[in-house]
Amino acid sequence: MNWLWAIVVGLILGVIARAILPGKQAIPLWLTCVYGILGSILGNAVAGWIGVRHTEGFDWIRHLLQLAGAVVIVALGTPLWHSIRGGGRRHGAERT
Repeated sequence: MNWLWAIVVGLILGVIARAILPGKQAIPLWLTCVYGILGSILGNAVAGWIGVRHTEGFDWIRHLLQLAGAVVIVALGTPLWHSIRGGGRRHGAERT
């Protein structure tokens, strides 16, 4: 059941991260989910490093760090996805 929870949370974090970033991130939904999962892992690692991974009550700081991690991963991963895919012109560029 943990893997299902990771997919759901990853999808939610990835979609929120895409909404926060300016412009359009033309990546597939499955990659949004993967980026969200990776961002969650990154946020949990940072929370552990600064000592806020396990707190009483709702872990607002940890969840914000997970979202920040997802934003970073989506921001860095989207151009990487486009460079790997090759697909001609980049989104947002005008035809000449």
